[in-house]
Amino acid sequence: MSAIVSCTDCQPSAPTTAGAGRTFGSNHRWKVLGLGVAANAGFSATFAGIPATAVVMRQGYHLGNAQLGLALGLLGLGVALSELPWGVLTDRWGDRRVLLTGLGATAAWLFIMAILVVPTKAAIPGVALLSASLLVAGLLGGSVNGSSGRAIMAWFREGERGFAMSIRQTAVPLGGGLGALILPSLALALGFGAVFGLLAAVSALSAFFAWRWLHEPPTDGGSDASMEGTAGRAPLRNIEVWRISSAIGLLCFPQVAVLTFASVFLHDFAGMGTAVTSASLAAVQTGAMAMRVWSGRFTDRHGNRRQFLRLCSLLSALAFLALWLLVTAAAGQPALMFLLPVMVVVAGILVSAWHGVAYTELATLAGIGHVGTALSLANSFVFVGFCLVPIAIPWLLIFFSWPGVWLAGAICAAIAWPIFLRQA
Repeated sequence: MSAIVSCTDCQPSAPTTAGAGRTFGSNHRWKVLGLGVAANAGFSATFAGIPATAVVMRQGYHLGNAQLGLALGLLGLGVALSELPWGVLTDRWGDRRVLLTGLGATAAWLFIMAILVVPTKAAIPGVALLSASLLVAGLLGGSVNGSSGRAIMAWFREGERGFAMSIRQTAVPLGGGLGALILPSLALALGFGAVFGLLAAVSALSAFFAWRWLHEPPTDGGSDASMEGTAGRAPLRNIEVWRISSAIGLLCFPQVAVLTFASVFLHDFAGMGTAVTSASLAAVQTGAMAMRVWSGRFTDRHGNRRQFLRLCSLLSALAFLALWLLVTAAAGQPALMFLLPVMVVVAGILVSAWHGVAYTELATLAGIGHVGTALSLANSFVFVGFCLVPIAIPWLLIFFSWPGVWLAGAICAAIAWPIFLRQA
């Protein structure tokens, strides 16, 4: 694997040259960042956009809530199982090979799903086939997260990384928001063949730009000494990396509840139509994008990443507690139903605002030589949530109804608060 340094240490007025003889302009790092955003947005449209079609999927595939939760949960399980292997391969092989392999395979598989795993007048795929197909999509798509994050940490220096990683993390709500706006209506109008086909085309396009732009940064500009932990302990042996990764995973549990079942909640409990549910999820993703960019710049300037993470955990717990109280009250006062989409949006934004800051802090702890592994460890915890939460919610509904779902989200956010490390 090539040595990794920050290209911003080079003179900005002249092109820089990689060890393999390639010459890059001074602004090439922004192309790498744009690629990272595009690749993550495409995969986010898959793992967050498909759950936004939950109501249509339940009807089209003739599923119950438990079967729907299983299918959506296995999409998350696939990513959770593959994240760490993809991350280790990224640190060994480099970002380019892993991203090209993963994006190309994901595009091919989604094209296959568009042909073979869609309801038709002649036949409706069973829950086993749908679930297995989504599991494979998750296994292949897990390549995107760690590899694109490592590339961005390599091409940007300390003082810019929080901002750059936060922009990269806006890809998750960007892709999820576009998916929430487009995919449910697309599924209603043209069916799931069009849904899977569009997602496949996005992955294929991202693979093309990865082939065109993603290369190792130049090796002749010196190393970025400000990147801590370059030669430190491997992340899998670093207790601080494990703590932050586990806290990231816990804080994602309530976020996943919003992404996967908010549309069902607003439809079944509040009686909202497709337009309101799609707009609510899109508003969550749009607000999360804005907050992630702001938080990255804010914490770069003030050096307070860990305090910010603890504050986000606390505010998220309070927001889901308020949602629990509102749902409980609305059950007896139907006039309060119109407030539910607003509260879902507020809680969803707060619990989605911290990702860029958390991943930057985690990558800094791990060191540039271990970024792929560290980010993939955290994403393994995240997608365990994407697996378990959709499976658990139908059971919570049986025993505790919707107030129990949102109270559980508040509890997870509250538990994450003390796990996040205090500022060193």
